Amino acid sequence: MKLSVVTVCLNARETIAEAVKSVHSQTFADVEHIVVDGASQDGTLEILEQYRSGITTLISERDRGLYFAMNKGIAAATGDYLGFLNSDDVYHNDRVLDSIATALSSSHAEATHADLVYVHRDDPSRIVRYWCSKPYVTGMFEAGWHPAHPTLFVKTQLLREMGGFDTRYRYHADFDLMVRLFVQRRISSVHIPEILVRMRTGGQSTRSLRNIYKGNRESLQIARRFNVGQTPVWVARKLSYRVGQYFRRPKSGVG
Repeated sequence: MKLSVVTVCLNARETIAEAVKSVHSQTFADVEHIVVDGASQDGTLEILEQYRSGITTLISERDRGLYFAMNKGIAAATGDYLGFLNSDDVYHNDRVLDSIATALSSSHAEATHADLVYVHRDDPSRIVRYWCSKPYVTGMFEAGWHPAHPTLFVKTQLLREMGGFDTRYRYHADFDLMVRLFVQRRISSVHIPEILVRMRTGGQSTRSLRNIYKGNRESLQIARRFNVGQTPVWVARKLSYRVGQYFRRPKSGVG
């Protein structure tokens, strides 16, 4: 099995080295790392050049946003399964890809998802939220639940068949893709009961109250489109899952 990891970045000088090193330190051997840069102007490219030997494909050019860049990564990938690691996130340890490959090989599932922790942007050792996931069963999206996208690995060919991310959505195209995969396509996914990703707070969809509002409005549009939620009550259920994440903590902490 070959895994593809796609990292999208734009002016990510402060965090890109950590993200890249967390991929390159993985003990799983057959992995390609694709980095799609949006023509950064802050020195990000110079940092990437320091790790160029471990980057399978490096694309640097202007694009029209995050999900356009992610689609470029899908197009460039040659692995059997593909996942995304954001430029300000890191894998929880050096055995993450081994866990993913083992779960996929033993289950023959089309995808896998797992747990993650949100950490403070300036202090990655400080946990802010704990997204404790669970095995997917039909009806969970209708109840306001969905997998943690940064932990999701999906068959690459399936992502291409699905057309990748719908770039009409600026904030929650990842949610749209997961609805299409899990609800419309009814893919099989195995849950790994482990923390796989440490995700910094302050991403595009949560950077401000305005972005949070716009993102949830997009989510409701997507839910209505696929008939998994029709009213703001569905958004409230979706948000209730997230509120609970602020009060949970993993037993093992973040190491």
